[in-house]
Amino acid sequence: MLKKFVAVAFLLVSFITAGCIGDPNNPVTNPDYKEYTGNNKRLLIYTSMKENLIGGIIEGFKKKYPDVEIDYTSGGAGKIMAKLYAERQSGQTLADIIWTSEVPDFYQMKKDGMLEIYKPNGFDEVLNPFDDYDGSFTAARLGTLGIVVNTDKVDYNPEWEDLATDPLFKNAFGIADPALSGTSYMSVALLEKQFGRGYFERLQANGAKKGKGSGQVIDEVADGTLNACLGVDYITVGKIEKGAHLRIVYPKELLMVPSPVAILKDSSNKEVAKNFVDYLLSKEAQQKVAEAGTVPVRPDVEMPVKNNLPTPTTAFNSGIKISYTDILSKKDETVRRFSTLFKN
Repeated sequence: MLKKFVAVAFLLVSFITAGCIGDPNNPVTNPDYKEYTGNNKRLLIYTSMKENLIGGIIEGFKKKYPDVEIDYTSGGAGKIMAKLYAERQSGQTLADIIWTSEVPDFYQMKKDGMLEIYKPNGFDEVLNPFDDYDGSFTAARLGTLGIVVNTDKVDYNPEWEDLATDPLFKNAFGIADPALSGTSYMSVALLEKQFGRGYFERLQANGAKKGKGSGQVIDEVADGTLNACLGVDYITVGKIEKGAHLRIVYPKELLMVPSPVAILKDSSNKEVAKNFVDYLLSKEAQQKVAEAGTVPVRPDVEMPVKNNLPTPTTAFNSGIKISYTDILSKKDETVRRFSTLFKN
């Protein structure tokens, strides 16, 4: 029992010290947790979405529901899940909603009986990438990843194979660690499905490097440490808007990674949580998703031309297809194989 307690405590401390938001109103750092959960007009979201995406959504929701107070904790999908399962083991789940981009995690949570079944209002108006949809979780964005290049160093639009063969990318291409980043894991699984395991061996032979988070590898391209990386759409767009010399390139084999949202069964604020999920799929919120530089699930949303992203319908139809339940069973093996190849 003591070992179990220590393991849970370690996971919680690891998550907190690894970069969750240090907001004094955040229940992760708020010692008076009982007071927090006693208010059914408060909502806590665990998410891997960055501030430039989740911030606008929360701001819009607060305008619609001014009596609801929202906190969120942001981190990589791997850290989010470690924290959530540690809380579950301790018997006190803090979050009401989870929103990340590692789809297999949602199938695992569903299998473990952790998710509330809820079909949001307006669901029939959105694009649904899950053939076995039952309301346990719903796609809230159709995130895309491409090859992010430093425009001062790369003057053409590379294809996936160029990253493994062109000397321009020798020791100069990065991929976020799939053990930490949900979008990275999903992208590795998609590329492996499309090109086979040998593709990553060729990348490794050309000196590809394993980074940490999704934002970090893009920062290394922006500062010239790398010439290119596998990059998330809205993180890249946000850095371009701040002046980074970057361009995101989409090869014909498109990486589309849905970002599911779900209500946790242990939530004490389910009605408020349902209101949030409804709002997230509304045209207003999905327009905010598009303006943040990623692909919404609603085809009736106007896409900003400046971001040069695929439309929702294009992303939905053209993305590499994969069985999410199949990659769930192969997740540990895929991450181990990647970590063995890329030790840096």
